Amino acid sequence: MSFLILVRHGQSVWNLENRFTGWVDVDLTKKGISEAEKAGSLIKEKNIEINFYYSSLQSRANNTLKIIQKILNDKKDFIRAWQLNERHYGALTGLNKIEMGKKIGEDKVYEFRRAWDVKPEALNKESPYHPINISAYKDVPTEVIPDTESLKNTYERVTKYFDEEIKQKLGNKNVLISAHGNSIRALCKKILKIDDNQISNLEIPTGNPLIIELDKNSKIIKCEYLDKERAKDLIVF
Repeated sequence: MSFLILVRHGQSVWNLENRFTGWVDVDLTKKGISEAEKAGSLIKEKNIEINFYYSSLQSRANNTLKIIQKILNDKKDFIRAWQLNERHYGALTGLNKIEMGKKIGEDKVYEFRRAWDVKPEALNKESPYHPINISAYKDVPTEVIPDTESLKNTYERVTKYFDEEIKQKLGNKNVLISAHGNSIRALCKKILKIDDNQISNLEIPTGNPLIIELDKNSKIIKCEYLDKERAKDLIVF
């Protein structure tokens, strides 16, 4: 038996401003810090020893994990992987979601945000928001850095990394991943076997640990959010 704990980072500065963030490396708000602290306390109550920690290359996920580890009094190093980064929103990056809804229609914005295989136009490489111009990604090979992504693209990189680097640790070890709304949505699609049409309905709340209990064959025994007051409906098959 093992536990896989998925935590979307606490509220970020651009979450608060309702902007498309993607690969822009913004940090947590005060509320986001509080959410991370509560996440740590809820995980601590479960009295589960975490054997491996993973996060993206993005500060908001890294700092959420550091806060959780501090509360758990766990000083293990964690593994940072660009493959766990948030989805790249292309030319939408930095734009306000409400303003874009007024400009191009709320249905179109929803499609860009949640459709399985629709992606925005590519972000110009000269933009300061493009990952090649952000220091956090200086060690990522330029040939794998996207200009834009659909959820399908995000799913492919996230689940490939999961299969190659994380999956084999489950069975008798416990893993915590601190990542992002769309990278966790991708993992949930794989683990919970959510189809392409239903995945758009899965909402991942900030700073609320999703704990998945697995048997030795990686079959789900139990799946629940720890913060019941902020839990979202799960789609489990």
